[in-house]
Amino acid sequence: MEYMDKVLMAISAVYTVIAMSGTGYILFRFAMPFMENKKGAVCIGIAYAATMLILYLMPMEINTFAAYSLGILSAFIVMCRIDRRNHRQKTFIAATFFSLRWLSEYMTRILSDAIYNIKVVYDVFYVSGRHPAAKILIFGGVELLDMAIGFALLGISVRYIVKNYVYKREDMSIKEMFMLIVPSITGMTGYGILIQYQTSSGMSWMEPIYGLYNGLAFLHFGISIVTIVVMTVLFQNIKARQEEKLQNELLATQVDSIKRHIGQVESLYQNIRSIRHDMTNHILTLERLYAGNNVQEAMDYGEELKSALSQITGEIKSGNPVTDVILQDLKHEAEKREVRFRSDFYYPTGTNINAFDVSVILNNALQNAMEHVLHVPAENAGEREAPYISVLSYHRNNAYMIEIANSFTGNLQWDEERGLPVTTKEKTEGHGYGQTHGYGQTHGYGLANIRMVAKKYSGDIAIDLKDDEFRLSIMLMME
Repeated sequence: MEYMDKVLMAISAVYTVIAMSGTGYILFRFAMPFMENKKGAVCIGIAYAATMLILYLMPMEINTFAAYSLGILSAFIVMCRIDRRNHRQKTFIAATFFSLRWLSEYMTRILSDAIYNIKVVYDVFYVSGRHPAAKILIFGGVELLDMAIGFALLGISVRYIVKNYVYKREDMSIKEMFMLIVPSITGMTGYGILIQYQTSSGMSWMEPIYGLYNGLAFLHFGISIVTIVVMTVLFQNIKARQEEKLQNELLATQVDSIKRHIGQVESLYQNIRSIRHDMTNHILTLERLYAGNNVQEAMDYGEELKSALSQITGEIKSGNPVTDVILQDLKHEAEKREVRFRSDFYYPTGTNINAFDVSVILNNALQNAMEHVLHVPAENAGEREAPYISVLSYHRNNAYMIEIANSFTGNLQWDEERGLPVTTKEKTEGHGYGQTHGYGQTHGYGLANIRMVAKKYSGDIAIDLKDDEFRLSIMLMME
């Protein structure tokens, strides 16, 4: 029997080490998408597994709950050291993983107890001493099943949370953190009550009520795991709807802006018609001045007429009156802010590309450029060339390209789920030129709207940051 006990202990030790390593790997997979340093995220899983292994090998006994707590605490500390931002989100990761790990383990223990209570298994394992090989096979098989089910419960729960947690790089507020960890706390509280009841009542697994108790405990643990996962997914869905609502509001603002531009175009046409109506009088006036040999007066009159025409029609001729007005507005705004503006943009007439869609692209992209081009540190202003914005369009075969560039200093943080840069600033009201946003204003809505239009034409956007310049390239496929 002493030999048999040693064999069973050895099997148990091997499975325990594998379970600790596998759990550390699942924690690494859980935390990695939320971390800036992907390679450093490996240390999180290693810290957890190493701490649990050290506690397991310690000669002194330690409470299981305390051991798991120390393991997740060490992982949390490593998380905070690797990535020093968004500690509230890391608290959510640690609390959620701790609860899921604990609940899934005890669900597997209940299943193991149920297997050992099967009469054939019970007789071989507890009554008969004549089948040592069968006893080893049963113990090894149950341990393997226990570990596989535990990994499945924990891994599937973690994978589902990671898959549906959209805003991984967004700062989590205190309210959001508490709302998301409450299901984990509730599940662990229920677990503590059930275990305390079992301990204080001295319940034996030989008693009939033990089976009912295990069934209720299993149901509670399962519901707790589902609640943790569902709560996280629902919260992300609510945030996604809020983000979509804000994005639609931004798009509505852009539509209003385009309507205003269309109104300006209508006013422009009215002024042109008015000048055309008076053009005969202007020509007659010039003829009289030249006939009277008043050359200087005629030249001055011609200059005034040219200036009036320039003010009405604008200097930019892009091939479409709406895009003319948008670019002209940006040019005037740039002049006020002492920003150099250059436009080599032309509208692709005679194609399937709609002027409204191009207007959405220009409005969003130029607003972002105007907002961020001014963010040059004052102490470095004398060392850098004047801020600038440039707009360029061209086509290659059936690909219509728009490139908008502006001077830019600093770094970008990326939302890897969307493939877009996000702002590090607080959300602000309004969407005018005077608002203070980073690139990807209001968490990337402007760029998201541009991408949405590009995909409508089987295209996409590309972002390039180098040599103190931010360059946005938009590709639209023309029919």
